[in-house]
Parts: sequence; C-alpha cells; structure tokens
Amino acid sequence: MKLNMAEEEDYMSDSFINVQEDIRPGLPMLRQIREARRKEEKQQEANLKNRQKSLKEEEQERRDIGLKNALGCENKGFALLQKMGYKSGQALGKSGGGIVEPIPLNIKTGKSGIGHEASLKRKAEEKLESYRKKIHMRNQAEEKAAEQFRMRLKNKQDEMKLEGDLRRSQRACQQLDAQKNIQVPREAWYWLRLEEETEEDEEEKEQDEDEYKSEDLSVLEKLQILTSYLREEHLYCIWCGTAYEDKEDLSSNCPGPTSADHD
Repeated sequence: MKLNMAEEEDYMSDSFINVQEDIRPGLPMLRQIREARRKEEKQQEANLKNRQKSLKEEEQERRDIGLKNALGCENKGFALLQKMGYKSGQALGKSGGGIVEPIPLNIKTGKSGIGHEASLKRKAEEKLESYRKKIHMRNQAEEKAAEQFRMRLKNKQDEMKLEGDLRRSQRACQQLDAQKNIQVPREAWYWLRLEEETEEDEEEKEQDEDEYKSEDLSVLEKLQILTSYLREEHLYCIWCGTAYEDKEDLSSNCPGPTSADHD
C-alpha cells in the first residue's frame, strides 16, 4: 500500500513534469535546416561586404586617379617639355599666354556609337526650336485675330457714327429748307422720310428708293454732299450746331467741314 502511494507521489513530482529533453524524431532535422540557413545568410552578408569590384568599376577608378594626378618626369611628353624650358605650373607658349591646365578629356563610357549623343542633342534643339516657332506663330495668329476684331469693332462704331451724323444732317436740312419754304428736297435722301405715309406716298417712296439705290452712294459720300449743301445753302455746320451769318463768319469761326476738324 505504501509502495503504491510512493508511485503516485512520483507521478505528481517535478521530475515527472519537467522533461529534460525532447527527443521527437523530426526535431534534429529542423535544427539542422535552421542552422544551415543562418550560415547562408551570414555568408551572403560577408560576400556583400567584401564584394569584388567589376572590371568596369576598377577601370573607372584607375582612370579617375590617373586624371587627378599631375604628369611626372617619367612621362616622355612632360620630359620633352622640361628640356625645352617648361616648368611645372607655367603656361604654355613662348610668351606664357597659353593654357596652364590640360584640356579636359570627355570619356565616352556608353555603348552608343560615336556622334550619337551629338545627334540626340541636335534633335532636341530642333524640337525645341520647332516648339518655339509654333508658339510664336500661335501668338501672332492670336494678336492678328484680336487686331482684326478691334478693327471690325472700330469700323462698326465709325459706321454707326457716320449714320448718326447723316440723320442729324437730314433732319437739319429738312428744317432749314422748310424755313426757306423749300417744299421739295434737292435730292430725295436730303430729308428724313416719314414713318407713316399714304399709299400714294409709299408708291412715290418706292420710286425714290429705286432712284436712290441706282446712285449707289456710301454713307460717307452722302454725309459729305449733305454737309456741303448745308454750309453753302444755309451756312450751317452740324458739328458746331450753329447757323452763321455769312460765309466769312463760317470760315472764321467753324474749324472745318468734317467731324475730325471738330475733335
């Protein structure tokens, strides 16, 4: 009975619970794989630190070192210059007006052919010049369009001003002719036409319009003719708005027979 109790106590003891080592069959293999991976990573890091430079990189380094170092006496060309009196740091030429430093080397390291970079540069310049020309032409076209619009607007304003001056002249001519008991205008278009007329008057108006159209006069021409008639017949200037006493008074006090003279 006591022996059984001892066995049960051994079952509940720490020695039974704490297993010293796990001896499962697959565990040693997993440990070997992990260890191999660690060694491989360490080797890769070491190779990366101690990586050997390529031939191209070594050649570039040797070239840079050689270009940075000045020529020494072992160089045959430099030795010949020294025999002819040249000293290190002295400018070339008899009078010492030449260059001091050697002409820098432009070393080509790419795989493109000779002249390829110059060709690319030329094409880029041509493309840039073409773009500048397009921009210049577009700006010129925009300026020309804006100028044409301003001219059309100015012409429209000038035309409206001429038509207004013509109507004023016709109105003044009709009033002044009426004051002199002139019943019929010298020309049909000298007077403003009434908006409401009888049928007979409308027929006469159509005939007069046909005659007027046949004359083919511009607004400016009609204005010049009518203002001349007003000045000669009535001594009147529409821009001054005054009827003068005589021709001498008109020529002395009126700036001129055109609108520009009164600006």
